[in-house]
Amino acid sequence: MALTCNIGAAGKAFRLKIGIVLVSGGIILGLMMVFGVLSSPIFWLPVTGSIFGGAFCMWEARAGWCVVRAMGIRTSI
Repeated sequence: MALTCNIGAAGKAFRLKIGIVLVSGGIILGLMMVFGVLSSPIFWLPVTGSIFGGAFCMWEARAGWCVVRAMGIRTSI
């Protein structure tokens, strides 16, 4: 299955911004875990989830392909 471009320039920019915010937030949460501000090990789940999710959003922006749109769901951006 080829990944054909299914989002425009506005969608790419939006996904890139969301990806940057998610990765940055994950790094901040990770630093809070390392320095002991957040002590429960369960907080590593949102750290990894936001970093991987943000990286996926940035990949979608770079590829011009959206998994949600590929499933047939219409998005506004």
